[in-house]
Amino acid sequence: MATVALLGTFDTKGDDYTWLADRLADLGVDEVRIDVGSFSHSSLAHVTSDEVIEAAGEDPAALRERHDRGEMMAVMGRGAAKIVRDLAAKGRIHGLLAVGGSGGSSVAAPAMQALPVGFPKLLVSTMASGDVKPYVGEVDATLTYSVVDVSGINRISQMVLGNAVAAIAGMAKAFEERQSAPEGDHKPLVGMTMFGVTTPACDEARERLTELGYEVLVFHATGTGGRAMEKLVDSGLLAGVCDLTTTELCDDLVGGVLSAGPHRLEAAGKDGVPQVVSLGALDMVNFGPRDTVPPKFEGRNLYVHNPTVTLMRTTREEMAELGRRIAAKLAAATGPTELFIPLKGVSLIDVDGAPFRDADADAALFDELRSGLAGHAVPIHELDLAVNDPGFGTAMADALHAQITSN
Repeated sequence: MATVALLGTFDTKGDDYTWLADRLADLGVDEVRIDVGSFSHSSLAHVTSDEVIEAAGEDPAALRERHDRGEMMAVMGRGAAKIVRDLAAKGRIHGLLAVGGSGGSSVAAPAMQALPVGFPKLLVSTMASGDVKPYVGEVDATLTYSVVDVSGINRISQMVLGNAVAAIAGMAKAFEERQSAPEGDHKPLVGMTMFGVTTPACDEARERLTELGYEVLVFHATGTGGRAMEKLVDSGLLAGVCDLTTTELCDDLVGGVLSAGPHRLEAAGKDGVPQVVSLGALDMVNFGPRDTVPPKFEGRNLYVHNPTVTLMRTTREEMAELGRRIAAKLAAATGPTELFIPLKGVSLIDVDGAPFRDADADAALFDELRSGLAGHAVPIHELDLAVNDPGFGTAMADALHAQITSN
């Protein structure tokens, strides 16, 4: 039977969750109730709030004595994430439903984001009509605005929550059926990162990988794109990664608007997923319209890519630091990893005669990569090509195929 995890604060919303459980039962769906109430000792829960706190590595009594609501919410979120991830991995749940206000939503968010892409997850929240990025992250979460506060069952909440129950029940049943059905014939999935200034190389690599029998998922390296790809890696859905465009690291280092965070370029290495990596668009930091570029960067080499995007050339010192960071990430990889260096330019505008051409800055990047990877089992392929020259994307695709088929 399909089973849905009901995650909520049973000390304040016990009646709501009892109603949800009854409606799930009406639809032929079982449930596991996980209590994340700060001071809850509800008999309604299958997993108590103490167990959630302990799952986060904390002592329930000591945590409650500190009376720090912010800390409590953070701990509950960590504990809930671990519990639902473990339940899902064991096949004991097939969907997650949470309802609440800002506090309950903040606890539900890490739990949803801990679950793999494709696992049904639904949040009914008073916060779902505003900025939902903190709740969704990079996963396929479904959000429903509660319209009225989640505080007792009334004619409006019955309609909203009834729809939510029907939705999660249907998703959970479909998911459970997929999990129990025999695997069909699917092409292996490969993730690839692309930017406008690396499109020719990505197109070439994608075409070659498609010829070799892969289904290629292309992610625009805009911060969310890189994080989404790495979430798929963590979800176990990718056979390999062609990380041709690592530009998001520039924005993390310098303070651009398209950062994927400090842990970008770590997921495949951590999980042992085959990866080929290059340096696409490391010559640039991204900002919005020209007048949004921070004043401290006036005097730098700026290029108006279009009315909404302004690019800034990375300096020699920044390129050197990027080389050190990339080398450290690749050296720590636990799976097959290869680096491809385009000696004649890392983007369409970092070639001879183009506005971002700076061979000295590129050389600093390359030198730090060679130094940082010396003595490590990461092959370095130095091609006498620019990243978008014919042959570069194909070389990366062929290397990734060799990794996957020999892994």
